[in-house]
Amino acid sequence: MTRALFLDRAAAPGFAPPRDEPRALHRALSGYAPTPLVAQPELAAAIGAGRVDIKLETDRFGLPSFKIMGASWATITALRPLLPAGWTPEQGLAPLAGALGDVTLVAATDGNHGRALARVATLLDVGARIFVPEDLSDERVDAIAAEGADVVRVAGTYDDAVARSAKEGAQPGRVLVSDTSWPGYERVPSAVIDGYGTILAELEEQLAAAGRAAPDLVFVQLGVGAFGAAVIRHFRTRRGPAPRIVGVEPTRAACVMASLAAGRLLSIPGAQDSVMAGLNCGTPSLVAWPLLRDGLDAVLALDDEAALDGVRTLARGGLEVGECSGVVVAAAAELLAGPDADAHRARLRLPADPSVLLFATEGVTDAAAFAAAAGAVRLDGHSRHVGGLHD
Repeated sequence: MTRALFLDRAAAPGFAPPRDEPRALHRALSGYAPTPLVAQPELAAAIGAGRVDIKLETDRFGLPSFKIMGASWATITALRPLLPAGWTPEQGLAPLAGALGDVTLVAATDGNHGRALARVATLLDVGARIFVPEDLSDERVDAIAAEGADVVRVAGTYDDAVARSAKEGAQPGRVLVSDTSWPGYERVPSAVIDGYGTILAELEEQLAAAGRAAPDLVFVQLGVGAFGAAVIRHFRTRRGPAPRIVGVEPTRAACVMASLAAGRLLSIPGAQDSVMAGLNCGTPSLVAWPLLRDGLDAVLALDDEAALDGVRTLARGGLEVGECSGVVVAAAAELLAGPDADAHRARLRLPADPSVLLFATEGVTDAAAFAAAAGAVRLDGHSRHVGGLHD
């Protein structure tokens, strides 16, 4: 089942441009390299697009998602009062290791943010305590723990884990580094959005190097909306024509769609238990909300089978990704080639052969789930089972 909400967006207000400091920090980290922008000609032909590119965020510093880009800069922001005098982002994290005292970083997660924050804590030689919803898979929990974090399961949903982390983060010696926000807690989640700006800066350089303009149509995963806010800010503040931007959510966790339909930020009831673990959020981030509200052209909410079909589609093309990546493939196919494609294209005023940008926001974070979803496909010219390939 797919639900769609199209927005008659007026001219976007003057969003503040992205900051430069986060990219300076990222470039100073050992192992930094821009992630690839990968053309998908077969997918483009199948959905009636002139071109499809995927920004492949499946390996950042050895982690299978983009989340460390936000978590690293947000941690610096949260720890600012403790940083040694004279430290600058260009120096990276190494000079800070062992210099911050008895500190424990705290967050809630559906997997990727918590794992990324645990890695940052290790680089800084501080502790990490990560709260997760009770239904998070053992493999994702184990991956967080393997980074050195203390992982606590919380009865209930991701939002319940967020509430628990907020209480923990208020304790002495604890520093909350959340990628979602609420009244009174906005500075650090805003820094998460700033950190994601590095991904978009890389993208801009990759397009320029190829002599190409911005895409006509961008699909972005939402969750609490921090990454969506970064994508919107980038494309709404760059020079030249802006693309149409479509947010993508699970049908069982479509909190941004519900908020947009109501005209106000709200929380949705229910378990938010789709296979798209990283998108199972019941409340949009307060600091992301203005950008989502004023910058999105449409939102699609898709069910689990659509996300799994997207995983299979990319696996057949040789890309191994998780469900949060697969869902944007399914969203592009639904909007451009589904039963209502003509109406959708007309509503967004797209050209006949639009150029499309997708983000693969995670690699395989649950090998068993990936094996079940992808089954036997052809990779690298050989037919084989694709399960058990990643952490």
